Amino acid sequence: MTKTKATPSVDQRLDGPGISHIDPDDPAARYYDLLARLRSPLTLRQLMIQPVRTGYIGQDQPLVPADLPPGAAVLYPDIAVSEIHVPSPAGPIRCQVFRAPDAAGPMPLLLYIHGGGFTVGSSEDTAYITSRIARETGLVVVSVNYRLAPEWPFPAGLDDCFAVLGWLRQHGSDIGGNPETIAVGGDSSGGNIAAALPLKAVAEGARPPEAAVLLCPLTDFFAEQYESFESLAPLGIVYDTAFFGYIRGAYAVHHRTWSHPHASPARGDLRHYPPALIVSGTKDPMIDDNLAFAEKLRAAGNEHVEMFVREDMPHGYYFFPGLLKEGDEAFAAVGRFLQSTFPRAGR
Repeated sequence: MTKTKATPSVDQRLDGPGISHIDPDDPAARYYDLLARLRSPLTLRQLMIQPVRTGYIGQDQPLVPADLPPGAAVLYPDIAVSEIHVPSPAGPIRCQVFRAPDAAGPMPLLLYIHGGGFTVGSSEDTAYITSRIARETGLVVVSVNYRLAPEWPFPAGLDDCFAVLGWLRQHGSDIGGNPETIAVGGDSSGGNIAAALPLKAVAEGARPPEAAVLLCPLTDFFAEQYESFESLAPLGIVYDTAFFGYIRGAYAVHHRTWSHPHASPARGDLRHYPPALIVSGTKDPMIDDNLAFAEKLRAAGNEHVEMFVREDMPHGYYFFPGLLKEGDEAFAAVGRFLQSTFPRAGR
């Protein structure tokens, strides 16, 4: 069997693919070497992920400003963007910090988790979202570059985000934030990790975030049980059945993992869940998942659950600046929610 490196470099673990390695001392090394010459790349895992990542322009190609709505490249020039590297058992985790320079005093923190089907994406891809939230609320936003599947399946990405949460509790004041008031947020697959983070914190005996902002999240890997998924996903433009099957296999891997509460937070104990805002659209295959998660939170005794839904809106409709008025309305809802949860938020 081909051996993989037990301890890949930090860059591979957190920012790049895990590369297959043939041990020259392996008794079958000559066979593996021959396969490597006949089939490139060697592993099916690499073959599987290559077209996904090369087809995702934000992964290895610069975005062309002409492709974006007018003014998108300079939307928030007044937001200060810095970089930190948070220590973790897996190695340093690169994070970007978005902060309005004129924010007075320590402000609440938002730990933000980008989407991308658990397999692609970076904090740079969601800079519009994180910059806008920082500008409109005054929060200090910390966007995490967590390990990606399939090289690093569940719970690697969640573990990275949990490590950042712990660091913010200890050192949030170093970046102008208030460690006592931390929200967690994320979009799509990042919304899944964000939704699971409060449960992970409780399970680890740590203090959970004080609020959750979930943008079109996936909260249950048994998506086929929901009518909206069955009706909208087969021909979905943004999020379809094939893509869901791919990311589920890449991240959750084994069917026994699908029901784990840290993979499918909708199946967890939600009694200690913080106030939550869930943003969705009626043309998102995940809409029924999102509505069900809100109801489960309320049934668990959470009196501070808000659903923000826009008719005819697909998955991720808030993603591009100046494109849809419903996207602006979603950000306004995020601002209202954070201001009501953290009175110091708001500008």
